[in-house]
Amino acid sequence: MQDRPGPNSLAGPASTQHGALHVKTPLTAEPSCKDEARVGQQGTLSYVWAPIGSRPAQVRDCRHESAYLFGAICPARAVGAAIVMPWVGSEAMALHLAEISKQVSASAHALLVCDGAGWHQPGVRLTVPDNITLLRLPPYAPELNPIENVWEYLRGNALSMTVWESYTAIVDACCDAWTGLMKDAERIASLTTRDWAQVKT
Repeated sequence: MQDRPGPNSLAGPASTQHGALHVKTPLTAEPSCKDEARVGQQGTLSYVWAPIGSRPAQVRDCRHESAYLFGAICPARAVGAAIVMPWVGSEAMALHLAEISKQVSASAHALLVCDGAGWHQPGVRLTVPDNITLLRLPPYAPELNPIENVWEYLRGNALSMTVWESYTAIVDACCDAWTGLMKDAERIASLTTRDWAQVKT
């Protein structure tokens, strides 16, 4: 296994270069959502158009190299912040929260919808920034997290039916997929907006 670098930080809208990218429009007090998605060499198969009765061939890798895309999106502003990590855990979660925190304006507070994964629990190993509050979903209810629709979209349109030769290639694919989505504000709003997830003023 090759040496893996630290996190690749992404914030959208942004260019496709790797490293720390800072969003110009900050997240707002509207609810935001976050989660992690594993992207690996074994990949994902998706539906394709084909003649009725045919069985189109698709590539599938048998190797096990992978990376984790940590993503957060604010549906109200159609912006997001993400990092790509070689592992999941409280340390990686803390790095992602720090990246999200930098995108929150001085007068705003981010309410972050997330699931009940062990590394989402505040404590000694996970310090939550002062301008973020975690709102954990009920158990066994991933459909309540709008970012699950983001993962489904990215896997179906940008991260499927591909063979990646290395960890670096997987990271590049994650970065390209995320920054590509961040350029499509209408798509972000369509995937993540929920009528029940609104801040009433």
